[in-house]
Amino acid sequence: MNEIRVFSKNSTYQKFEVLKTNRNKRYKYGEFLVEGVRSLNEAVQNHWDIRAFLYDKYHLSDWARDLIANVRTPQNYCLSPELLRELSGKEDTSELMAVIGMREDRLDSVPLSENPFIVLFDRPSNKGNLGTMIRSCDALGADLLILTGHGVDLYDPDVVVSAMGSFFNMPVVRVADNRDLTAYIEKLRAEHPGFLLAGTTAHKEHPLYQTDLSGPLMLMIGNETMGLNKAFKESCDVLLTIPMAETSYASSFNVSCAASILMYEVTRQRAEKAAAPGLTESI
Repeated sequence: MNEIRVFSKNSTYQKFEVLKTNRNKRYKYGEFLVEGVRSLNEAVQNHWDIRAFLYDKYHLSDWARDLIANVRTPQNYCLSPELLRELSGKEDTSELMAVIGMREDRLDSVPLSENPFIVLFDRPSNKGNLGTMIRSCDALGADLLILTGHGVDLYDPDVVVSAMGSFFNMPVVRVADNRDLTAYIEKLRAEHPGFLLAGTTAHKEHPLYQTDLSGPLMLMIGNETMGLNKAFKESCDVLLTIPMAETSYASSFNVSCAASILMYEVTRQRAEKAAAPGLTESI
C-alpha cells in the first residue's frame, strides 16, 4: 500500500475539499468523502469501493489501524493534524476518513425479494429528510429506494451522516429519465401480479390502514413542499393519506415522518399476513 504525505493545501488536499463541498466535482471524479465509525464500518461490510483512507498516522486507535491494515486501497494519505481538522465536519476531529467510489445507478442491478417493497422519493429538497428516508427504508425492510427528479445530492456528506450507517446498507438508485422508471414499473407489473403503485397525498384520500399494502408495492413519496408530481399521481393505483386527529392544527406531516409511518404500516400488514396466510381481505 502506497502512503502519500499531505502537509500543505496542495492539489491533492484541494481535491479532498471539493469532494466534500462541490457536487459537480464529486460526480466528475465519481467519488465522495466519508467519515464516522459507523459509516466506515458499514461501507467496508457492504463491499463499497474504498479508494483511499485519510488520517494522521500518529493519532490512530486500534480500530482505525485494523481497518487500514485489512482493507486494500490503491493508496492512502497521511495528513497533518491541522489539515485533518479542517477537513473533518465533526467537532471532535475524525481520526479516519475515506474516499469512496460511487455506485452505478441501475435499477436492474438491485435484487428484489419475492414480494417487492420499493419506495420512491420524488425530488427530495432537504438533506436531512433524504438521510432519514434512507435510514427508515433500511429499518423497515424496503428492497430499494428510488430518487427521481433534480433534488439534493445523494452523496452529500450531510445525507450520509444523517442516514447513520444505513446509507451503505440500503440500495438507492437515482433515475434521471422517467421513461426508464415507466419501463421498470411495467416490468414489475408483468413479473408480480397484483403489483400496487401507491402514491401519497396530504389531501383526504384513502386512509392507509384501509388499503391492502401487503402485496408487491411501490410507495411514491412526494417532494417536501410540492408533493408528488402530477404525472406520478396520475399513474398511481391509489393515493394514500395518513388520517389526522380532527382537533389537530397540523395539516400534514414532515415528509420523512410521513414516510416512516407509511412504511411501518406496510411492514405491519405484511407481518400480520405472514402470521395468518389465509388472510386475503384488505386491512
